[in-house]
Amino acid sequence: MKTLCFWVVLACFFLSAILKPAQAVTVLDDRQQKVQIAQAPQRIVSLLPSLTETVCALKQCHKLVGLDRYSNWPESVQSVPRVGGGLDPNIESIVALKPDLVLAAGSTRGADRLQALGLNVLRLEPRNHADAQRVWRTVAQALHVPAADSDRVWQGIQAGVQAAVQSLSPAARQQRVYFEVSPAPYGASESSFMGETLSRMGVANILPASMGPFPQVNPEWVVQARPDVIMAGDSSRASMLQRPGWGRLRAMQGQRLCVFKPDESDMLVRAGPRMAEGAKLMADCLNRAAAQVDAGVQR
Repeated sequence: MKTLCFWVVLACFFLSAILKPAQAVTVLDDRQQKVQIAQAPQRIVSLLPSLTETVCALKQCHKLVGLDRYSNWPESVQSVPRVGGGLDPNIESIVALKPDLVLAAGSTRGADRLQALGLNVLRLEPRNHADAQRVWRTVAQALHVPAADSDRVWQGIQAGVQAAVQSLSPAARQQRVYFEVSPAPYGASESSFMGETLSRMGVANILPASMGPFPQVNPEWVVQARPDVIMAGDSSRASMLQRPGWGRLRAMQGQRLCVFKPDESDMLVRAGPRMAEGAKLMADCLNRAAAQVDAGVQR
């Protein structure tokens, strides 16, 4: 009888351990407000592409029930319902999805309203490399992903960035770059996410950090700065050819202009888990540009 009681007690102990609810976690958002998450979220709405990508990179993509209109990676998110954007979220649609966690940028309009309606809102907006790591860890914690698992994936991402950095030839590191983010034109300075990637590669950026992350640039200023390489999205190509003096730029004359397709631009500008792929795009551009110079010298 005593033996039977022992096994019954032991079975009850293990059963209670299995059925015990996950311990609540408390995380800090970008406003330094505490957000308590009682258990692992099962229905997530994401209103920022980099946060969507982070959720999926943490292998929680299947829990997404609503997304902003710009989230487009990975392919599996294409079928997830859309609920507007960060500037115009559809509050009624979001509430109707009954999410137990809403991921939003700090600048997302309607976040206070969603919170007032009883939804758990976590506001995070990665803008640089340090932010990307902080947000990665915060989202992992909020989703109850074990730290060992999330750290292992993050280390893989950083290894990819470092591989891209090391792939640069010595000649590629000697170049000065202008990175255009929109045809207004707006550029990416040293303090932008893309600028930090270039700095990590040891490459000079013609736009100093003092100008702000994404300053509007006078086209004549770029002519005077004489960049060796120009990186830009596909939307900038046509306008560049119309700007006075740009045809004389050595980057244009020497075909050292790297134009990124829309999906590549997404990868480059989002401070998230695809930063290694973005770094490789930059490194490949710089190596090709340096090879163009070598070919010109040899001729």
